[in-house]
Amino acid sequence: MATKKEIEQEIEQLKMDYIRIQGDLDKLEATGGRVSPLEKTLERMEQQLADLRKQLEDAK
Repeated sequence: MATKKEIEQEIEQLKMDYIRIQGDLDKLEATGGRVSPLEKTLERMEQQLADLRKQLEDAK
């Protein structure tokens, strides 16, 4: 099991990736590109964040 610090670091990395992908999605929407793959990626990331937050809460 990961330590509290490792979970926090993983959450921060996931947040940064999420923000980057959200920006890519916005650009694709503006140019009429296909956004469904990125939307699915964001949904998976949201689930990962929820899971990590639960792990963090359980680690306290």
